Amino acid sequence: MPAKTLPFDREQIEQIVADYPTPLHIYDERGIRQRMRDLRAAFAWNPGFLQCFAVKATPNPHIVQLLLEENSGADCSSLAELVLCERLGLRGEAITFTSNNTSVEEFEKAHELGAVINLDSPIHLPKIERLPSVPDILSFRFNPGPEKQGNVIIGDPKEAKFGCTREQILEGYRRCQAMGVRRFGLHTMVVSNELGLPSLLETARMMFELAAQLYAETGAAIEFINLGGGIGVPYRPDQAHPDLAELGEGVRRLYEEVLGPSGLNDAGPAPVQIMMENGRAITGPYGTLVTRVINVKETYKRYIGCDANMANLMRPGMYGAYHHISVLGREDAPPVQTADVVGALCENNDKFAIDRPLPEVRVGDLLAIHDAGAHGHSMGFQYNGRLRSAELLLKEDGSVQQIRRAETLDDYFATVEFPEPAVSVQ
Repeated sequence: MPAKTLPFDREQIEQIVADYPTPLHIYDERGIRQRMRDLRAAFAWNPGFLQCFAVKATPNPHIVQLLLEENSGADCSSLAELVLCERLGLRGEAITFTSNNTSVEEFEKAHELGAVINLDSPIHLPKIERLPSVPDILSFRFNPGPEKQGNVIIGDPKEAKFGCTREQILEGYRRCQAMGVRRFGLHTMVVSNELGLPSLLETARMMFELAAQLYAETGAAIEFINLGGGIGVPYRPDQAHPDLAELGEGVRRLYEEVLGPSGLNDAGPAPVQIMMENGRAITGPYGTLVTRVINVKETYKRYIGCDANMANLMRPGMYGAYHHISVLGREDAPPVQTADVVGALCENNDKFAIDRPLPEVRVGDLLAIHDAGAHGHSMGFQYNGRLRSAELLLKEDGSVQQIRRAETLDDYFATVEFPEPAVSVQ
């Protein structure tokens, strides 16, 4: 069985937590940069290929900045994410804005930044008409419904609130043409955390065929096709990363097979651009939640209580997702117990692991919860007044930089208007 590895050892992390108390999230700069380079290399056959990092996965400006240095764009889905890009100096078509249930104010900000606006439905076109000018380029998000099966994270496309039908897509492009839009893209996102290539390649074929249909029936020359994200993370030790080179080659063959005869590559200013918007696959494996054991309890089963909780990593409690856990200093020790690893929230699903085989664990031990670099800190919340942790960057030279400080109680109460005390405390 392959072993889960970490970019630090117990001695290093003990030195780090002496300055930055647990719990904390720490990201591996070297791993993130290399993953981005590997993805770009896999699609180098497409001259315009652009990976737009899904900012929602790890919305820290330091992480986004280092990805911009690796020629990434940014995929945004909210006003805050757009402003994050703006503050980093990113503008133009390197930003895609893919939202749903969207306000006019959000569309206005995306338009101001020159972002590619990717519409969830033609129902949003009246809001687009309220913008100061007609966007130069628009895209729509396709939901294939019964045409394609999703997976446990995305769910059944027929039940998903995202995107629009084939008929609505055709209607949308015709309406855009009537509004004066002259450039078009196409987008979908129907699977998430896929380790197998077949589903990812099926998505590419589906989108290439749809682009060819749109061009044939409306004359809309699709300039880019955004295949979404969906590349998975091997959360379990017996899983492996998808082969990015094989994925890129498979998409290339479909591109030539389907788009070649369609005439689309000759209809626009350049061959059809391939885009993706991976988040989890870029940062997920390269972030670790470090937490200290503060209690070990025996009732009807064993509970290992740590100072992190579901507010630091929601996925296990929300999805039942697996995250591997290492006891630092005993990474290779055999399991001698089965236990639940839990936090301190007043909710029974506040668990990082259930009935997990573990080596000996003592109060004071440090635990490393693997693959927490995406949808970890970003999904945090403050239930029970539990405060969100610091984020650190383990830099390529081995130094550590704090890129977000831990919250304080003053932060927690900053937006509250306290009443005058009703009772004097003696």
